[in-house]
Amino acid sequence: MRPQPLPEYFTELAPFEDLFCEGRAILCYHKIATPPRKARIKGLYLEPTLFSRQMEEFSSSGFISDPPSLPAGTEKKTLTITFDDGFLTNLTEAVPRMQKSNIRAINYLVADRIGQTSDWEAREGGEADPLMNESQIKEWLSAGHSIGAHTCTHPRLSLLSRDHAKEEIVASKKKLEDRFGLPVEHFAYPYGDYNQTTVELVREAGFKTACTMHRGINAPDTSRFELKRFTARYESRNLRNFFRKLF
Repeated sequence: MRPQPLPEYFTELAPFEDLFCEGRAILCYHKIATPPRKARIKGLYLEPTLFSRQMEEFSSSGFISDPPSLPAGTEKKTLTITFDDGFLTNLTEAVPRMQKSNIRAINYLVADRIGQTSDWEAREGGEADPLMNESQIKEWLSAGHSIGAHTCTHPRLSLLSRDHAKEEIVASKKKLEDRFGLPVEHFAYPYGDYNQTTVELVREAGFKTACTMHRGINAPDTSRFELKRFTARYESRNLRNFFRKLF
């Protein structure tokens, strides 16, 4: 029986492995980099060495990775690695480490911010870091990874009018498909913010799945448009102490 309660954030596989075998586990990453000393939103960063260790744990434990979907058939050790926003470090730091462990991931891109910086973070009081440009996203794709949509400008969708939210959702899909010449079938809600109107719009736009930031495992009866994810975060002293208490 696995220890209870589980840690709030994913740092290492051991406390989660049994749970991950019960359904479809989806992990969420943002920036693979050491947090700057004065970073105001440190939870978006994960050190490259820790990321390497996590990928090695998945590989050595027999997990395989694929795009988001619900559990099917007899799959026992399948998970999904997701990145939100398309940060440059996803290519420069994450791709080489995933390649060593034969891990594949999906990156949810902000369609109107490709090649720019995460200006929405600056509005939230954080750091506006570089995002992959078009050629770098093509490198990401050539390495065997996939892309999804994360709106055009990264707004809080539940605060928008229906028409504005629809434009953010529908246009992000079309712009990415036109730019990269491939189907974009998966979506992630910025900030994990959504409501039932948003869900309807994502479904009507032709997406097959949508990821939230709700924590948990995905079972066969989980809504395809409200998939749960575990956030992977940096290792802290508090987390290490928490793990010691569990074991």
